[in-house]
Amino acid sequence: MNSLQLIDLHFQDTPGVIATYVFDTGDGLAVVDPGPGSTLGALEEGLARLGAAVSDLRHVLLTHIHFDHAGAAGTLLARVPRARAYVHERGAPHLARPERLLASATQIYGDQMKALWGDMQPIDADRLTPLGEDHTLRLGQWEARALATPGHAVHHVAFHVGDALFVGDVAGIRLDQRQTPRAPTPPPDIALEDWRRSVDLLRGLDARTLHLAHFGAYDQSGAHWDGLLRTMEQDAARVRLGLERGQHPEEISEEFTAILLEELAAEGADLPARYAFACPPWMSVQGLLRYWQRHAARAGRGEA
Repeated sequence: MNSLQLIDLHFQDTPGVIATYVFDTGDGLAVVDPGPGSTLGALEEGLARLGAAVSDLRHVLLTHIHFDHAGAAGTLLARVPRARAYVHERGAPHLARPERLLASATQIYGDQMKALWGDMQPIDADRLTPLGEDHTLRLGQWEARALATPGHAVHHVAFHVGDALFVGDVAGIRLDQRQTPRAPTPPPDIALEDWRRSVDLLRGLDARTLHLAHFGAYDQSGAHWDGLLRTMEQDAARVRLGLERGQHPEEISEEFTAILLEELAAEGADLPARYAFACPPWMSVQGLLRYWQRHAARAGRGEA
């Protein structure tokens, strides 16, 4: 395998939802965001189609530690003793001791936890490379620049490798060319101010292609970033308006979902159902509700 490859992980037997990216470093394979434990079989099958195997992996690059991106990392490292994982310094302790992550997620997903995400094994701390604000890695013949890009998560990073920019969730959800990018805003630590700064940083990089986890590759263009910021501000404003009106969270979520799906339908008849599966609107509402409540609390304390 001589070039960057996308592997569709067919999350819940559905194509076009979660992508992982694999490339040859000359020192084994690198995989960016290997996905959840529940799709490990699809990752293995994808590698086999490329003439490779899990045992060829040496570098596991994690944009952040959410289950849909990093859930399989511990299992992969357990199977490949020579592999290492690279993750933001604030995410590393949670991968070494994932009990709190698992407990928190179980409160949300309940008895669906196993079916959705599979197993998440701990990673020995000495096999984790914690990443700071701007960290350059040597991966075989490649130099990879890891840049802290908070907003979606405090522990989010993007990886700039050659002409490629692996953006995790900070460049939004975009299921095909027709769709305007939209920000996934689940709890607990959405920060719109940080997200705007991350966009400013990334759009100025000398990269040709954005590689999104959800889903696929797109030109690094002003149009992509402008669309993301526009829809992010619209979504945040809708939730804030609901709070100002004193609406119940369920009512805010219902109205938000109806408007979102209507806007997506205008871009493609198949997009509402696909998007609602890839990024459930109620989760984005929950994150924005938490953001505005924290914003109001800071304002009440006289903080900037």
